[in-house]
Amino acid sequence: MGKVYKYGDNVDTDVIIPARYLNIADPAELATHAMEDIDQDFAKTVKKGDIVVAGKNFGSGSSREHAPLVLKVAGVKAVIAPTFARIFYRNAFNIGLPILESAEAAERIDADDEVTVDFKTGRIRNKTKQETYQAEPFPEFMTKLIEKGGLVEYVKK
Repeated sequence: MGKVYKYGDNVDTDVIIPARYLNIADPAELATHAMEDIDQDFAKTVKKGDIVVAGKNFGSGSSREHAPLVLKVAGVKAVIAPTFARIFYRNAFNIGLPILESAEAAERIDADDEVTVDFKTGRIRNKTKQETYQAEPFPEFMTKLIEKGGLVEYVKK
């Protein structure tokens, strides 16, 4: 179960991790700047298992893998949105960050709601509102990628 951080449509990679920090090589240090141009408290308050919920086209912009990486390193368990930019979608799975597409969940879930996600079934449960939403469950291969921590770790093992 995680607390929700909620954002609107078209959150781009420059908002997720501003380009001015891309010279930082350490992912943990880089993650201290996650979302700071849209939410100055995010990196200070996000905890392991928290969930980002956003509007359409999450992760648009550049193709940098830093964007999903800083969310994962910051502790984000999953990102839920109606749609994702395709390159962010691929990069998220490559680094092992689960993302779920559900327009209903993105619309109904509010900031600070407590949410659980069952990745095998795609079921999203909003404990705060006592509601359940559905996303497409991950194919078996994608589940294995996430469980191993991303594409590189999957190939290593």
